[in-house]
Amino acid sequence: MIDLGISKLALIGAVALLVIGPEKLPKVARTVGTLLGKAQRYVSDVKAEVNRAMELDELKKMRETVETAAREVENTIQTQASSFEDTWSDASSSAPVVPYEPHPPVYKHPGKNWRLKAGATPQWYKARNGVRTKAQSGAARVARFRPRRSS
Repeated sequence: MIDLGISKLALIGAVALLVIGPEKLPKVARTVGTLLGKAQRYVSDVKAEVNRAMELDELKKMRETVETAAREVENTIQTQASSFEDTWSDASSSAPVVPYEPHPPVYKHPGKNWRLKAGATPQWYKARNGVRTKAQSGAARVARFRPRRSS
């Protein structure tokens, strides 16, 4: 573009002062400033419109590529599904149909070995690890740990 330095602007201002005159120079400067501002806004609007158009074209191209990829995937799925249905129909027509009946679960009694296993633990191991060896009801436990009254 035009390369304007401070010295060139001073020269243009001095010539404008001589040609236009000191009375009209502020009004002309305001008019030139508004015209330059409008020109800059117009240029920026045109740039923005061009950028939007370019982005729109790119988005359209991307959409087309995604749509073609989706169509290809859909076609491959349909061909594989049709081949699977063909093989399934061939296999199901040649083999006799036997209904599937699951066996009911068999009941197994838990047995009483847990008592033997619990009793097989040595007393010294139970005492060291704090395992209770004697069963006590809740009321008996409360009574055991209740503070005694002094009479």
